[in-house]
Amino acid sequence: NKARGIVLLSCSSLGEWVIEEPKNQAIPGNKGLVLKSPGRHHAIAAYLSTVYHFRDKPLCLQYEVHFQKGISCGGAYIKLLSHSDDLRLSQFSHTTPYTIMFGPDKCGSNYKVHFIFRHRNPLTGTYEEKHARQPEVDLTDYFKDRNPHLYTLNLHPDNTFEILIDQKQVQKGSLLKDMDPPVVPPREIEDPKDKKPPEWDDRRRIPDPTVAKPHDWDEEAPQLIADPTVQRPEGWMEEEEPFVPDPEAQPPHDWSVEMDGEWEAPLIANPACAEATGCGPWKPPMVPNPAYRGKWKAPMIDNPSYQGKWQPRMISNPAYFEDRQPFRMSPVGAVGFELWSLTEDVLFDNILLCDDLEMARHWTEDTWGQRKTPGILERLLLATTKRPWLWGLYVFTVGLPVILFVSLMWPEKRFGPPDEDYYYKKSDEPQPDSPQDPEDHTTLNDNGVKIKSGPRKREPKKAQKKSDLELKVITYFEG
Repeated sequence: NKARGIVLLSCSSLGEWVIEEPKNQAIPGNKGLVLKSPGRHHAIAAYLSTVYHFRDKPLCLQYEVHFQKGISCGGAYIKLLSHSDDLRLSQFSHTTPYTIMFGPDKCGSNYKVHFIFRHRNPLTGTYEEKHARQPEVDLTDYFKDRNPHLYTLNLHPDNTFEILIDQKQVQKGSLLKDMDPPVVPPREIEDPKDKKPPEWDDRRRIPDPTVAKPHDWDEEAPQLIADPTVQRPEGWMEEEEPFVPDPEAQPPHDWSVEMDGEWEAPLIANPACAEATGCGPWKPPMVPNPAYRGKWKAPMIDNPSYQGKWQPRMISNPAYFEDRQPFRMSPVGAVGFELWSLTEDVLFDNILLCDDLEMARHWTEDTWGQRKTPGILERLLLATTKRPWLWGLYVFTVGLPVILFVSLMWPEKRFGPPDEDYYYKKSDEPQPDSPQDPEDHTTLNDNGVKIKSGPRKREPKKAQKKSDLELKVITYFEG
């Protein structure tokens, strides 16, 4: 299905949308729909040229999301709006009925990919949201790496679904078994009128009624008592306070008794206690009371009258219904984004809604497939940006086998020209330097001219031309 008639709502309280290229352009000339206003609500929608009906063909909903500045808190999900004669995109808001809501959402430490559909109760005609459980994979990088990602929802007429990110499956399930709350309510429920009888004994264990508190058990004994072995130190002055008002202190000049109350001098250490071991009331330290036994409790025994945990009786659920085809959802008449985000520059691109999975595959190859997918080597190198210690692991993993391979395959390998003294094997004893082979000596040529010779220098390789170094890449993209 192709969307037509994009409606951009104009309201002073709504944020701005623009069509522009991404900050880091990967495909020349490619543009996307960009949410521009942080901390504002945004709404934009478009009618479908053909109303989509859930019958005997699958549904594929797919689009790209690019958090160009990361995301602190906000949603990037898309809504398939329910078709009706009352659908007015000029009034599109969070109250507009939708059939499916799908896409990423993040706030706080919660990273989610929503798949929610509104199910119609055949008994009451009311609608209730059904939520798919969250993927068990770690979604953090999809929100933090500031790269575009492809979100795909495939719905099948057999009531199964699958969710993919960057063409990798992260979740699959059944509309009948894996939604919360369940599409089909339980056949039986607990009777709300059934009450536990007053005589019902659901205590598994009880205090032993045959055991009495010992007569010498003192429950009033304190846990701590004053240490009877400690005496007040000599020189302790109980009649003196450890702190006294400062006699030299004066009230501030602007102090008003009527406004500020009675003035009190600050306290200082009592000079009379300077030579004393202590001042003020003396109290001995507290120690555990050997007579303390605490509150007496009878030992616990199995309750002979235990009747088990009481449960109300089960009755038929008056709200029970059967819906074996929850795939038959409300038809879709429009698509739209109705979002709030604290972070701007969220880009959306290549939105696809169709009922042909093969066509969706070709579409994906012509759009998402044009982006360069990092190979294994590139992914390993990218991993070192977050985990620098991987470099040591890489060197050890690659270097050690090479060294062992060379040592085992060529143990008798000799090094150097065979006509020289330093022609030797790795297993030979260390060779001394030859006194007749200095590094620097002078000789005469045929004309009697002295020639100074020394270690031969390695000739530099001829520089390659720039054209030899360039890698030519041909990119094909249909916008």
